[in-house]
Amino acid sequence: MKKYFLIVAMAALILGGCTLPNQQQPQPQQPEQPQQPQQPLPPVNPPVPEQPQVQPVPQPPKFANIDWTATVEPMLAKMLKSGGVQPGSVLLVDGVKNSTNGSLQMAKATDALRNALANNTTFQVVPAGQLASAKQSLGLSPDDSLASVSKAIGLANIVKAQYVLYSTVSGDVKAPTMSMRLLTAPSGEIVWSGRGAVQN
Repeated sequence: MKKYFLIVAMAALILGGCTLPNQQQPQPQQPEQPQQPQQPLPPVNPPVPEQPQVQPVPQPPKFANIDWTATVEPMLAKMLKSGGVQPGSVLLVDGVKNSTNGSLQMAKATDALRNALANNTTFQVVPAGQLASAKQSLGLSPDDSLASVSKAIGLANIVKAQYVLYSTVSGDVKAPTMSMRLLTAPSGEIVWSGRGAVQN
């Protein structure tokens, strides 16, 4: 009888689909999901290089419209009439210095001085080429405007000039004043000086 119950219990377990706890039930397989076609990625635009910022070109300084000839001629006329200078003396015309608060065309001022003295009968003006060579011998550039009277006198001694014309433009650049000094080369003594408004 016991044997019969055991067989019935075993049959009931088998028919009921129960398994022993240590046996693993097979996992039901899930049907494979159909793969979605991949959407193409939108085209990536290449990065646009940043344009460098354009720097404005600095404007060159605006030079005042100055009539250097009209400025220097009246003063030179007074200097040549002042007397006390041996006719035929050698004169070094130094470059005009700018001591204003702005930019001026000093080369034009120096040229006006040289041109105004070109036909005078009192001085022999040291030629520009000889002056440039003398400046190079002192280690100065040909365009160097001698900043001090002592340099100008030293240069005059090299070119064997008896006099130096030392000129400066000073004051407000909109209404500057020009001053001139005639100096003796060996001593730096001021023989004549003049001052006048710069003419536009």
